[in-house]
Amino acid sequence: MAPLPAPRNLTAELVERLSNDILSGKLEPGSKLPTEQEMVAATGVSRTVVREAVAALRAEGLVVTRQGVGAFVAADIARRPFKIDEASLDLVKEVINVLELRTALEAEAAALAARRRLPKHLEVMRDALSQMANAIEDAEDAVAPDLEFHRTIAEAANNPHFTHLFNYLGALLIPRARLQTFRVLQEDRSEYLRRVNREHEDIYQAILCQDADAARSTMRLHLEKSRERLRRAMEQSERGDTQIR
Repeated sequence: MAPLPAPRNLTAELVERLSNDILSGKLEPGSKLPTEQEMVAATGVSRTVVREAVAALRAEGLVVTRQGVGAFVAADIARRPFKIDEASLDLVKEVINVLELRTALEAEAAALAARRRLPKHLEVMRDALSQMANAIEDAEDAVAPDLEFHRTIAEAANNPHFTHLFNYLGALLIPRARLQTFRVLQEDRSEYLRRVNREHEDIYQAILCQDADAARSTMRLHLEKSRERLRRAMEQSERGDTQIR
């Protein structure tokens, strides 16, 4: 190991380095991690940082510790539950990465929903669109009806795995994505949300008409537009330019 640079968070840097070594196979399942003393000498961090990093890796299921023996790479790291580090979602780039995952998931869910939706699903989606429109005009938070609209599409796909994964990804991402867009692009909030709801309306109409191809493409377009807005936000933030282009 080479010495660590002076980072914003030494523990996070060490966790990232060790995680990469484990997930890449450089540190194989069952192998012993370097001792505290070895990591201190190799990286230049304190024992406290090393202990915090090992504790974080243990919480992630990447490492197991044995009293008086040391820390070892977990034998079953491939079976760890799927998890996204919420702290990383403070970065626009990571929000974009997760949004790409949502695009793949929800585009297919929308296509399935168009084939399988029931009248009750259409009623909930229609109500969510109306609630969002009212919230926009009243300058209120429209996150809840936005989530409800997307969640109902996942439920209408009639596959519980879509619902479970959306409940995790959607609640995690939608508020952060919107915050990043407002903060960096300085868009007018009401106009931005009206545009989002018009995109929702296109998705709803495709599902209403049971047009699976249109439902898939309108959902994909909606989420890709969100990704593009965030990509622009990231680029403008890096340039120190917050004016809309």
